[in-house]
Amino acid sequence: MRRKGEDRRVKYTKMVIKESFIALLERKDISQITIKEICENADVNRATFYAHYTDQYDLMRKIQDELFDNVGMYLSDYTHDEVPAVPVDNVERIFEYIKENARLCKLLLSERGDIHFQKRVMTLVYEKSISELVKNGAISKEDADYVYAFTLTGCIGAIQKWLNDDMKKSPRFMAEMLVKLTNGLPELLRK
Repeated sequence: MRRKGEDRRVKYTKMVIKESFIALLERKDISQITIKEICENADVNRATFYAHYTDQYDLMRKIQDELFDNVGMYLSDYTHDEVPAVPVDNVERIFEYIKENARLCKLLLSERGDIHFQKRVMTLVYEKSISELVKNGAISKEDADYVYAFTLTGCIGAIQKWLNDDMKKSPRFMAEMLVKLTNGLPELLRK
């Protein structure tokens, strides 16, 4: 029984450290953030921080991994062999998740964000879709690479704009728009 209380405390501790770190990232670059600042803002001691993370970069990686895993979870019920494109409902769930975590997503997708992380997330969503197009002979591998590069940067840009506009459009609207745009690209190349 006592174990559950410890688990809750660990979750709480990690949450306040994460919130402190995010608040600092909103004001300065990760290289300028110290462990001391994170701990002071989170009201935890350094030993507590180091019990969970090696440094601010490890904390960032773990935050990114959590976001990546959650996006992957929303796509887990999507079978790539059934449909050549990611269904709108799956993309909508991703936009809902982004909206729920807007503060963090805005930071991770900003100029301060890690471009490799951005590509990693988009790869999760679109890699199988593009390979399915090539497998079905819809477009060549070379053309698929261009479609993929365009899709990757376009989707990140659209998400950034949506976040910067305070998510005025609904997650459903955004999902439908991006799915329509990305599904139409291979067709344009065949003409």
